[in-house]
Amino acid sequence: MLHPARPIPDAGVRTRNVGEVFREVPLTRTHLQCCLVLFFVFAIEAWEMMIIVYTAPLIAAEFALDALAVGHLIGAMFIGMLVGALAWGKVAERIGRKHAIVWSLGTYGAISLASAFAPDYSTLYALRLLSGVAAVGMMVVTFAHFQELLPVRHRGALTVYLASGWPIGMLLALGATVWLLPYGWRAIIVLSSLGGLWAIAVARWVPESPYWLASMDRQADARATINRLSQGTVQIPQSHILQVDRSVAGSQRALFSQALLKVSLLQITVNFTFSWGYWGLQTWLPTLLQQRGLSLPQSYGFIALSALCMIPGYMAASYLTGRLGRKKVIVTFISASVLAGYGFANAQTLEMLYLSNFALAFFSLGAWGVWGAWIGELYPTPLRTVGYGWAIFAQRVANVLAPSLIGALIAYGSSFNLTTTIINGFLLVTVILVVFIPETEGEALR
Repeated sequence: MLHPARPIPDAGVRTRNVGEVFREVPLTRTHLQCCLVLFFVFAIEAWEMMIIVYTAPLIAAEFALDALAVGHLIGAMFIGMLVGALAWGKVAERIGRKHAIVWSLGTYGAISLASAFAPDYSTLYALRLLSGVAAVGMMVVTFAHFQELLPVRHRGALTVYLASGWPIGMLLALGATVWLLPYGWRAIIVLSSLGGLWAIAVARWVPESPYWLASMDRQADARATINRLSQGTVQIPQSHILQVDRSVAGSQRALFSQALLKVSLLQITVNFTFSWGYWGLQTWLPTLLQQRGLSLPQSYGFIALSALCMIPGYMAASYLTGRLGRKKVIVTFISASVLAGYGFANAQTLEMLYLSNFALAFFSLGAWGVWGAWIGELYPTPLRTVGYGWAIFAQRVANVLAPSLIGALIAYGSSFNLTTTIINGFLLVTVILVVFIPETEGEALR
């Protein structure tokens, strides 16, 4: 429902912080449209990251790969993401959030399509690596972009909703794998590459960030975007200059300045430990489940049910973060994940295995949703996507190391209990670290 127009009083030439303007902006259908489009961007990112995990047994059979080689192939995309993560943050500062996402989607789609026709393991590895360079732009930019479109009071909850695109992407990838299984992994990857066409939806329906526009001194465009997002209810006089925090330059070095060093080191370390704790389990879950006696189709069903449990986890975290703040929700949810992980590692029955993993999915992904919202709130506009770039970089370091090292553990006969306990230890470290990160709920973006 539209609210009455609230033009900001014209008192001559004056400056106004964009973040404070967004305290006035109501939640509108335009926001929900942006949420839907960017939701599927994140779902496509999840699809692309998981599809190689789900098709790994088929690829291994065709190219006669052992567990270590499969681990390296899974890690190839993440090596590419290591290269791309730091670059895309700077790209988004140069060309804008919207154009960065469009370019990321388009190039990922083209490279992914080429990988479906790889004649051998080496070619597939190289193309998966390049796909990672392209696709990581979606992860680096999407959350920051969405946050910069939202009213302050709805930012946390809606950003967590956006994060729930992850299980949807997982389920779509899993469904595509099961559906196209008779046709082989190449057909599955061809279908996966069509996600690149979603760039058209982003270009058509998502506006550029008014924070970025203001930082580029594109005042008329920033005012027009705020007018569009508020559906005409917040109108800013032309004599008003919109501004963002420019106390720091948008450079890699500024991220580690004295004022931001502590929070940057904390968030980077949390991204590493949290990603290891989550991804270390997910990449080898089908194999670990087969160690417990489940067939490959049963393992896929187990993963699908786990993904469904993630969705209410996101919903619960979204509801709670606006009431309790980021820190309390993450500490509670990751602590519960540690307990669930312990139960999963030591489950004596199949029922206990299912129950503990569902609890792990509920709490760990709920925490991931809140964490995705928290990262961007720690930095001013010139450093927001740069900060996200370092966050994703740290996650991908864990993503590169975890599959290969856990693959080595499995290859050398490590037990199910020992492997999952090692993975779970990283979640415990994450709980301790987030206690020292400042709360940001209810604060305007700088």
